Amino acid sequence: MFRFIFCFLAICQTVALAEDPSVFVPIWPEDHAANHQEVDDNEGTPEWRERIETRPEMMAYLPAEGIGNGTAVLVLPGGAYGNLALEHEGSFVGEWFQERGVAAFVLKYRCGGGPNQQPVPLQDAQRALRLIAAGAEETGVNPQKIGVIGFSAGGHLASCVATMGDDGNPEAMDPVDRLPAHAAFAVLVYPVISMDDGLAHRGSRRNLLGENPNDALMERYTTWKQVDKQTPPTLLFHSSDDKSVVPANSIRFYEALLANKVPTAMHIFAHGGHGYGMHPGKRSFRKWPELMEGWLTERTLLKKRE
Repeated sequence: MFRFIFCFLAICQTVALAEDPSVFVPIWPEDHAANHQEVDDNEGTPEWRERIETRPEMMAYLPAEGIGNGTAVLVLPGGAYGNLALEHEGSFVGEWFQERGVAAFVLKYRCGGGPNQQPVPLQDAQRALRLIAAGAEETGVNPQKIGVIGFSAGGHLASCVATMGDDGNPEAMDPVDRLPAHAAFAVLVYPVISMDDGLAHRGSRRNLLGENPNDALMERYTTWKQVDKQTPPTLLFHSSDDKSVVPANSIRFYEALLANKVPTAMHIFAHGGHGYGMHPGKRSFRKWPELMEGWLTERTLLKKRE
């Protein structure tokens, strides 16, 4: 019963956030271990202890009454699974979608390595998807139109969501956990995809998989290898001069989508580097949000704007 009450309150709080989009709501029940993780004062550096995320929470950006189109998106900021870029890859993204009639939910997933290694970030992301679906009626969301967007390591997490969907547990005490966690679409922006030595972003791999992951673990989290015909339509963005996460990451994922006949598109810009988020500047890659808007509109996930 407690878990059911938590579910109901979480949905109500999410609706309330439409008027105050500055409050994060916990995604797990109060008695869940995720809400009680403490960092040892002797662990890591003070800077590391300051930036890691240990309490998973979600912030909602709901469209104004009358302009919602039923689409929702889970926003996953990057940060090498060590911290989170919550503004240019989080709140600014939520506002962009909100202005276009999409309900956006920015997730602070657990990260920082140690106890927050895999599968913890994916568990948080799947829980967030389930909460969005649980509150669909109250927020005006179509449960069949809930997608995900991620940046850098958040792009890796989004690719995990897209390729490692979960059907839910019908026997779960918490009704939220009975719901499936499948994304209807995915947008991956300069994503980490590979955990193999040749292409991996080493910081992301270390924080997610540990110092010396075995081959089976690296294989599972090299997400282009997990693409199949059930992977949702996916849009990818990258830059040729990205030195942090080389564009071959996106290319491998794109090729796997094509091989499985999954609807997809990819844009690789000549310049742009890494980490620009919703502040792309004045070069060619500044158009990526416009290109995303066009792709989403073609897929009837956005309404065409006059």
